[in-house]
Amino acid sequence: MKILFVADAIDPSLGGGNAERTYQLARALHDRGAGIALLTTRLGLGAARAAALAPFDCTLVRSLGRRFVLPLVWPGTVARCVRQADVVHIGGHWSWLGALSGWFALRQGRPYVYTPAGSLPLFGRSRTIKRLYNALIGHRLVRNAACCLAITELERAHFHPYGVPDARIHLLPNGVDPVLPAGISPERARARHGAGTAPLLLFLGRLSPIKGPDLLIEAFAELRERHPDARLILAGPDAGLQDTLERRVRALNLGEAVRFAGPVSGLDKLDLLAAADCLVVPSRQEAMSLVVLEAGQLGTPALITDQCGFDALAAADGGCIVGVSVAELARGLAQMLDRRATLPAQGANLRRLVHDRYTWPRLAARAQALFEQLIPAAHGQTTGRRLAHENDRNAVG
Repeated sequence: MKILFVADAIDPSLGGGNAERTYQLARALHDRGAGIALLTTRLGLGAARAAALAPFDCTLVRSLGRRFVLPLVWPGTVARCVRQADVVHIGGHWSWLGALSGWFALRQGRPYVYTPAGSLPLFGRSRTIKRLYNALIGHRLVRNAACCLAITELERAHFHPYGVPDARIHLLPNGVDPVLPAGISPERARARHGAGTAPLLLFLGRLSPIKGPDLLIEAFAELRERHPDARLILAGPDAGLQDTLERRVRALNLGEAVRFAGPVSGLDKLDLLAAADCLVVPSRQEAMSLVVLEAGQLGTPALITDQCGFDALAAADGGCIVGVSVAELARGLAQMLDRRATLPAQGANLRRLVHDRYTWPRLAARAQALFEQLIPAAHGQTTGRRLAHENDRNAVG
């Protein structure tokens, strides 16, 4: 079986969680013997990730833009990549590269799997452009997928307005590599960021409204009245909000208590996750943040909002779930730091949960079985147009 993975970016420095999920799932399926092809742009591609792509059959194209990625690729190149695959996996929504790949998959009779990773709802800026995209291709692209992958049960409902019935929605959560690299040092991260032995909270993600760092800074200011020695590090690429956040930090007189670390990866990222007393995910909307699982691997508990779709965190006593508001975040942070001595035990609980249920070898086995079911029993038995017709009929019914 040869699987073509399509994504706007494959390096998480600019591609975010969708890029990392795409890479990790592709690598896990490759380890199980599947042939892996990759169609993506060079957007943000660093040397480390480029080297890691060596086992794959990669088609890397240039692009324009970062917020809305315009791939500079001949349609014939996309058609060839699709034609050579048995199954196409499209990651993310609002993607012209994904739209081209889905269109050619339908024409060439190749089943495609659609994983929007929480991006289907209209949220944030550019809603007019997003509505136009959906009208032109987005709705049809989602509706005609051979199957759709939801990362959380909460995300299942996102597919319904696009006409996808539950029978074609399958759950495949995020996962992590069960083997950690050597050399992780929380002490190194604390020294680098001047945290010493102070209670340390970590935000790790894009600095954008949907991720909620603005809410976290306000909640942290309230927390400081109770825990004046607490520190907060915000690590991740700027998505247009950093200047506003920095001004707010100054206005609240938080000084050195809040640091902006910029994008982090590799050991630097793992050092920070291991150094933190608690990871905080204050998202207004999230499809099961990968970083929560990475924190769990390292025994770090998490505080997340109830829009993250990861109720298992509270059930396992691996952290705390709160509402999406400054008051709720401040309450949850105080609850966590009030019992700082018990946080390692919660981190151990989260580690067990991650290892038992959310590792890529386990999840890749499920994905491989699903993908194999989508391949026609005989070549040419199901054409793309017939598949599209059947999917449209199911959506109407």
